[in-house]
Amino acid sequence: MGTVVLPAAGWRARERAHADRVEAWVAPHLERRARGERHPVHDFLFTYYSLRPAQLRRWHPGAGAVLLDAAERLAWRDHVSAPGGGVTLDVAAFAERRAATVRHVRAVLAATAARPAHLGCFGLHEWAMVYRSEGVRHEDYPLRLGAAGTDAVVEGMRIRCTHHDAFRFFTDAARPRNALQPRREDQVALEQPGCLHATMDLYKWAYKLGPAVPGELLLDCFALARDTRSLDMRAAPYDLSGLGVSPVRIETAEGRAEYVAEQRALAGRGQRLRRRLLAVVEALPAEVGVGGAESRTDGVSGAPRPSAAART
Repeated sequence: MGTVVLPAAGWRARERAHADRVEAWVAPHLERRARGERHPVHDFLFTYYSLRPAQLRRWHPGAGAVLLDAAERLAWRDHVSAPGGGVTLDVAAFAERRAATVRHVRAVLAATAARPAHLGCFGLHEWAMVYRSEGVRHEDYPLRLGAAGTDAVVEGMRIRCTHHDAFRFFTDAARPRNALQPRREDQVALEQPGCLHATMDLYKWAYKLGPAVPGELLLDCFALARDTRSLDMRAAPYDLSGLGVSPVRIETAEGRAEYVAEQRALAGRGQRLRRRLLAVVEALPAEVGVGGAESRTDGVSGAPRPSAAART
């Protein structure tokens, strides 16, 4: 792993840019939280994922960087004095402490990156979460088509969700309608880049790799997850017009075409970020078991593979 020495003026400018970028997302969320309000699109990344706003605000240069005039960071976990001066991440200590996580993240990223994107799931996972149910997950917002109309969409389309963290919220009535019954241990075998949840989870993998990931890459993953969540909820069965959210009407042919076009663009962005995260993982010490990545592709295809259903 190469070493890059960053003078104080340079890295502090990057730290300020990171803080400014984060604040545009965090400040509105904290304001809503103080008022007791919830936004199903913009607050999702702060409630579903475990990284706190204060942690998101903290900029890291990434593994292999040495920061000059950064003595305050010696109090941070896994940070040490660098030979010749400056502060750096103790990559060996970090990799050893987080070995199991690093191995899992690498396995998921490499397997997903090696597959083409399967498109055309149409976000039906959100519909399956309210199918034949008296309640809805976002109780502040009505169903666009009503309960009967929502059930009819689920019954008239094929559900092909293979993402466990979406499938686990399906109603009991919806579960048998899914093409597969994905378990958490199936993630490496089933994850594919067209899945909206796999794309959003790039943010999770980035922060699980912690200070080894440059702050700019972490926020690029956050921005993509935010855009992906927007499509996820625009295609959902809820009427979010009161929030200024226009629906993608996947119950129509035009809406399904719109969904696939946006899904394809998100998948392409996701593959590029996935490769950047893999480069971080593969630069970590080999003893944590992250060497020998599979061949990867940036392919985005609308045709499903026989071996796996399209992800949610």
